[in-house]
Amino acid sequence: MAFAATVLTLYPEMFPGPLGHSLAGRALREGRWSLDAVQIRDFAADKHRTVDGSPAGGGAGMVLRADVVAAALDSVADERPVLAMTPRGAPLTQRLVRDLAAGSGAIVLCGRFEGFDERLFDARAVEQVSMGDYVLSGGELGALVLLDACIRLLPGVMGAASSGVDESFETGLLEYPHYTRPETWEGRRIPQVLRSGDHAKIAAWRQARAVEDTRLRRPDLWERHRGAPVQSPSGARHEQRDDQ
Repeated sequence: MAFAATVLTLYPEMFPGPLGHSLAGRALREGRWSLDAVQIRDFAADKHRTVDGSPAGGGAGMVLRADVVAAALDSVADERPVLAMTPRGAPLTQRLVRDLAAGSGAIVLCGRFEGFDERLFDARAVEQVSMGDYVLSGGELGALVLLDACIRLLPGVMGAASSGVDESFETGLLEYPHYTRPETWEGRRIPQVLRSGDHAKIAAWRQARAVEDTRLRRPDLWERHRGAPVQSPSGARHEQRDDQ
């Protein structure tokens, strides 16, 4: 069964957007996944197609109405998980991406204005997801990122299956640095170990650089990684080493 993505948005014309190109676009044309962009405004009950209202208690901006968004959601709801793109959600992780990619698809709600009426989350099973500690104009860009992360993991999308395993966050660490031709560029050479042909030394160098870069650049990831043996953010197992 192909991965089926349904996006509920006020701007359906933003889709597929970048997902219509490169690996995701080819996979879409090959039928490895499908996309349906649904206009939330079509489910408004009044002649003005109103989807928002002033925030209760006062304040700036407008809030997406629970009744309108719920009607849109109910029209497409099935066994697929429902995710709402909102800065109030839990950060998107590679583990969640892998779980979604292994399933039948996802329904994605794109927030706008000041966000959703909270009663929507009380009344429907919706997982709130954030792209990070910043705010975008709307959830559409987040939905594109979420779907791209899932689609690239679908069988047959990437040229080499290992490309989706040996990379940042899959083992709880950032990925090691990469190099390619020319061997010397602006006086800088590819590290000797990578030119040695010694696969054991290369693997050790890559692991050491992954550890070093994670410790320096993402101390939050490093602290999680060096704890007791647990699953990494992607769901892959990693063992605690004595030298860590």
